Amino acid sequence: MIEDTESTTAKLCAFARAYHSNYEKNKIFDDYLAYDIMGRDNYEEIGQLIEHDYKKELFNPSYSFKRENIKDKLNEYISPIPLFRAAYTEKELLRFAAERGQCQYAICGAGMDTFAFRNNNPHIITYEIDHPDTGRYKRERIKELEWQIPENVRYVSVDFEKDDMAEKLIESGFDVNKPSMFVILGVTYYLSYSDFEKNIETIEKLTSYGSKLIFDFPDDTTFGKNAAKRVKELAQITDFLGEPMKHGYKPDEVKESLGKYGFMVDDHATPDLIQRRYFEGRRDNQRAYENIHIITAKKSDEFNESFYQNI
Repeated sequence: MIEDTESTTAKLCAFARAYHSNYEKNKIFDDYLAYDIMGRDNYEEIGQLIEHDYKKELFNPSYSFKRENIKDKLNEYISPIPLFRAAYTEKELLRFAAERGQCQYAICGAGMDTFAFRNNNPHIITYEIDHPDTGRYKRERIKELEWQIPENVRYVSVDFEKDDMAEKLIESGFDVNKPSMFVILGVTYYLSYSDFEKNIETIEKLTSYGSKLIFDFPDDTTFGKNAAKRVKELAQITDFLGEPMKHGYKPDEVKESLGKYGFMVDDHATPDLIQRRYFEGRRDNQRAYENIHIITAKKSDEFNESFYQNI
């Protein structure tokens, strides 16, 4: 099942969103609350981590990282993935909400996601699904910031090693008969293919006809001998941080699995398409990763009523 993603790599992604919002004029995605929710201490820690080539033991609380020492590394290795997928996902969500009226937005492994506080559409009911420790930390951070939690936000604590995500969601008020969008971002990199399929199966049971699923994934070139240099280097970075990537997925294999559970591909953004949509003409050295895809899939079969009998 989906595991807790509030890890060092997740913090790197949050840092990338915050840095990009704070300093880049030509924004791919503007997460203007990312720095606040992350907090100065975490921000500084991750900045130093990048500056020191990911050696955690070199962190010095009395030192501040230098922007000129991290910008190129950040733009080449870290920022392109979280920035494009956030921009892609929220555009798809807003389009879906406009088409369907009220909808449910389930973020699997929400971490430091700030959509709930940037959202001005009261008809989007947001479910942030996270490990209890991650959720607790985030709510404490929200309290420190004196932010008021919107009425259309639900926090769902799930220990993925012990709990059933479907049960926990339904207990939190999730309605399987309402149009929903599930997103799984930055997670497939660390899942075996069988675990990836189990997540699709779970989401199928929770979604009605017309609901959607968005996820990004590394393709089967990731660990090949002809993989791009920075693809290999990013895999080495995550391995060094204790979060090794487990699998590269064949796009045709992914589409076959989606079909098995009643989903059809609505949009498949390949690396070339991502480059054209988000990075063409940029001058900051950001470009689409050669092995990363993102898919929007639509539920095409009627909801399986027998699911209720198994809860």
